[in-house]
Amino acid sequence: MRARDLLADFPVVGLDSPVIDAARMLAEQDLPGIIVVGDDGSPFTILPGTEVLRLAVPTYCQDDPALARVVDEAHADAFLDALNGRTVREALPRQRRELPVTDLDATVLELAALMARTRSPLVAVLGDDRRLTGAVTLQALLDRMLAT
Repeated sequence: MRARDLLADFPVVGLDSPVIDAARMLAEQDLPGIIVVGDDGSPFTILPGTEVLRLAVPTYCQDDPALARVVDEAHADAFLDALNGRTVREALPRQRRELPVTDLDATVLELAALMARTRSPLVAVLGDDRRLTGAVTLQALLDRMLAT
């Protein structure tokens, strides 16, 4: 089994796309993350949903979870409003990580190792022309591995 056998079309967003749109895409399509492409259309990074939350959740609640409990319900429900007017670029971690990208011939073990090493729920897959052809998700990989 190779990456080409597990490949799925996958949505992408640009660096300057509104992060609220990326959050909606994550929710509406039940995605583990989104592939972020650079200006040339090649994969720049993977944006996991947790990074979108990191941008939206006030830092004082991240630093001290007890404070999150004392915020009233009306304000707690509105924390995603913090994403309005912000870009995907702003949601990315300051420290760039290894890009989880591979080719069509990657094996299941190679995909699993790449996901584990990069802590990414998906891997961008490039075709022979080095252009993005789709992605392999953690779900697809686990489904395949557990099907035996």
